Amino acid sequence: MKLIKVAAGVVNQIPMAWEHNRRTIIDAIDEAKRQQVSILCLPELCITGYGCEDMFFSHDVMEQAKQSLLEIVPHTDGIIVAVSLPLRLANNRTYDTACLIANKRILGFVCKQVLANNGIHYETRWFQPWTPGVRDEIQIGEFSYPVGDLVFDVSGVRIGFEICEDAWIAGRPGRNLYERGVDIILNPSASHFAFYKSHVRERFVIDGSRAFGASYIYCNLLGNESGRAIFDGDSMIASNGQLLVSGPRFSYADHLIVTAVIDVDDTRLSQAQNRVNLAALSPNLRVPAQFDFPPVKPVVQKAELEYWEKDSHLKEEEFARAVALALFDYLRKSRSQGFVLSLSGGADSSAIASLVYLMIRLAEESIGLEAFKKKLGYIKAIQNKKTSGEICEVLLTTIYQGTENSSKDTYDSAESLSKSIHATFYNININGLVETYTRLIEEQLGRQLSWKTDDVALQNIQARVRAPSVWMLANIRNSLLLSTSNRSEASVGYATMDGDTAGSISPIAGIDKHFLRGWLRWLESEGVGGTIKIAGLKNVNGLQPTAELRPPDQKQTDEEDLMPYDVLNGIEKFAIRDKLSPKEVMQNIEVVFEGQYDRDKLYVSVERFFRLWGRNQWKRERYAPSFHLDDENVDPKTWCRFPILNSGFEKELAELKEYVEGKEGGGRRGRIGF
Repeated sequence: MKLIKVAAGVVNQIPMAWEHNRRTIIDAIDEAKRQQVSILCLPELCITGYGCEDMFFSHDVMEQAKQSLLEIVPHTDGIIVAVSLPLRLANNRTYDTACLIANKRILGFVCKQVLANNGIHYETRWFQPWTPGVRDEIQIGEFSYPVGDLVFDVSGVRIGFEICEDAWIAGRPGRNLYERGVDIILNPSASHFAFYKSHVRERFVIDGSRAFGASYIYCNLLGNESGRAIFDGDSMIASNGQLLVSGPRFSYADHLIVTAVIDVDDTRLSQAQNRVNLAALSPNLRVPAQFDFPPVKPVVQKAELEYWEKDSHLKEEEFARAVALALFDYLRKSRSQGFVLSLSGGADSSAIASLVYLMIRLAEESIGLEAFKKKLGYIKAIQNKKTSGEICEVLLTTIYQGTENSSKDTYDSAESLSKSIHATFYNININGLVETYTRLIEEQLGRQLSWKTDDVALQNIQARVRAPSVWMLANIRNSLLLSTSNRSEASVGYATMDGDTAGSISPIAGIDKHFLRGWLRWLESEGVGGTIKIAGLKNVNGLQPTAELRPPDQKQTDEEDLMPYDVLNGIEKFAIRDKLSPKEVMQNIEVVFEGQYDRDKLYVSVERFFRLWGRNQWKRERYAPSFHLDDENVDPKTWCRFPILNSGFEKELAELKEYVEGKEGGGRRGRIGF
């Protein structure tokens, strides 16, 4: 048996933070050496950070990346390491590359062949795809190195690469690597988080190791690197179709590695049984200097899922852990002193308050409170705190801003939640401010405003008046103001610009209200990991969602203003994710909600959704940055682009009306599920 100890490493990077990025890479290498690892794979573009955006056009960024690489190389004594960076070749084209280093020597650079260019990814803007089978050279310092489609032969062990998106296509480069007899495939990735996506990655890692008769090492970036994308730090090692080990996701550490012992002779036997003609293999890049693979003992390994991944509420767990980690990284990388939140007592603001509390508790679970405080060492006020509750009191400031239309129920909800998670809680009444603005306008108009003639204006002024005071608190505390709008509201414009949309970041703008309400009930009763529950959510979970902007006798509720949230969510999936016409959406919604809502209710909901979606793109363009969570995202900057000025679906809605009124033949049809 030829046994080799290998590792997948994950690192939490920051775009163009050269010292930080270099330090985390070196720390990961040092940790791998302490564990006597022979081969370590680190994530895609880990030297620069993945999210450099148009700074990838910068000549200086290219030079800084090469300089960082040269400073990393001396730390690779006695180990083979794969690190990644952008390279600009003599043809003035830039490539996304992985560099293989062995025992303080650069062996060469492999270029990414398949670029991600959908949704949140825009790689073809900055990089060129590499042509399979082509090889070139690049000079760095005094030496020239091979670059392109390479396989490395290091002391008889053949090593190849699939870089992130390379592995997500049908004709993946791994097939060519198989034909060239690779023993080990390394996959450095920058794969953004989305619900259940880890299961897809696990499948292509396992299937790749089986189909290509190789050991497969996969590693992903970790954390909120540059603002919107979240990286979960997924890491896996598989061999011959068996998952040997997978690492923890959503860690609060700057780096971590997961190791396994692989058997090269075993994978070669698999290739031989698949009738690979090793004598006819295309030539590999051979390394003259021998690398010493130290002997290791065979290890019986079995990949274990974490407790929460075995649970049936995987989406709830992933949402909690992904957004909590994203908030933590956004806080520390922006060097803000904490968070400020206008806490209405409703579901949206209560969910955000809970996520900030979970940020602290999950960090404590991951790295401990002392390490958490050290990472936030610039926040002096938390350094002497001993518990997560004491820290939350410093990091989260909430304020309830009531008017004559606010109820005791929502106040009690806000207060009880704040006490439950130990957040700082303030209470002010803004009724006088609302009346002042109202009188000023009435004087200019020469008439009184009324709910009969000025409903929207009177609702919105209450929401907008709340913004200056909460911004003032954020400024005083040098904190991030958290915007409270969710994705359902963004879709239909059910939000007051410069009111509940005001903020530095919008943590829940990527999730629908229907899910959010269920998540809050789950967080109260079952909790994250089955242990972290928030009892203070009891009051909010007993409330019907309402903006509380109309007089109490009007009994305003969100679902009466809009439509049932489960229906809104279903329509949104068909209309925005699947790009169906209003008539097609109606046909599908009729099947999904048959027996739950009458046909007229569904028709009104579909018609209202499309009209509101069409006229409210300008609002979505102005939302604070939000986190990407799935393919139902409506963020126009990263996922769902739509014209601000548009037809309003006039022709399509006319066709919908004809269908509902029975003027169109063909009857009802649709597909079940969404």
